[in-house]
Amino acid sequence: MKLMNTLLAATALAGVGVAAQAEKWDMPMAYAATNFHSEVGADFASCVTTGTDGALEIVTHPSGSLFGGAEIKRAVMTGQATIGERLLSAHQNENPLYGVDSIPFLVSSFDEHETLWSIAEPYVADALAEDNLHYVYSVPWPPQGLYMNKELTDIEGMKGVKFRSYSAATAKMAELTGALPVQVEAAELSQALATGVAESFISSGATGYDRKVWEHLSHFYEVDAWLPRNAVFVNLDAWNDLSDEAKATITDCGATAAADGLAKSESYTRFTLEELKKNGMIVERASDHLMAQLKEMGAVMTDEWLEQAGDGGKAIIDAYRGE
Repeated sequence: MKLMNTLLAATALAGVGVAAQAEKWDMPMAYAATNFHSEVGADFASCVTTGTDGALEIVTHPSGSLFGGAEIKRAVMTGQATIGERLLSAHQNENPLYGVDSIPFLVSSFDEHETLWSIAEPYVADALAEDNLHYVYSVPWPPQGLYMNKELTDIEGMKGVKFRSYSAATAKMAELTGALPVQVEAAELSQALATGVAESFISSGATGYDRKVWEHLSHFYEVDAWLPRNAVFVNLDAWNDLSDEAKATITDCGATAAADGLAKSESYTRFTLEELKKNGMIVERASDHLMAQLKEMGAVMTDEWLEQAGDGGKAIIDAYRGE
């Protein structure tokens, strides 16, 4: 009996040892659980948990439930969260390189964007490292279109319209069009539209579908302004403390997530635009006149971004343009 008790005690202590070695990372995410970015993030978390045999468990927290979108990057930088996902261009004011994916009309398709990102990715990873973050993977949103509560044939029609601003690019667009910028995170968008805080915004069909914007807005104009990315990053100190095996698992799962996310984004583009139509929105290409005005504005914003981004930014754009 004494021997049995000893064996049971040893087994219990061994179990405590295993539990003590296991680590749990909470992963804040800004978008709804049903959004494809959140779904890709959940699959990534499961991949890491399985790949490490449970030694590292990642638990996702979508819809800004753990930290609001604007808080996620700083939370991971400071160790309040160990890993997180964030729309990088929302932090262009901190480092212009974070906005390389949101230069208006520099790229307008997935293929063009992936070419640009293959050049820009190491520069952005280095910028994140300077902020105590290790870059894991990123996924593009579908091409960005213009949501309005009225027909728009000329840029003059945006004057005085309350325009959702969530990044330096969208704030600048509001300034150049005469719209009134209002800071609204994705999780707050439905309420902002319902209460009249916002009347227009630029985003993908995915955001409009997720937030059922047809309840408040009437038009979606396909302008393919840019394809911003959501990036997943880890607190650099926590990353450096991981074993080589855990780092390899996270890297491999991140590569899978990036590929899956790109495929989902491409297919989701077609699906969400059809859903906007089915729910009564007018979905159409912007007129040639409006597009010419928007591209002229985009050229101004590109020049301003290049001035701010310095040698690194110029190197990216020159390489993309083949100069």
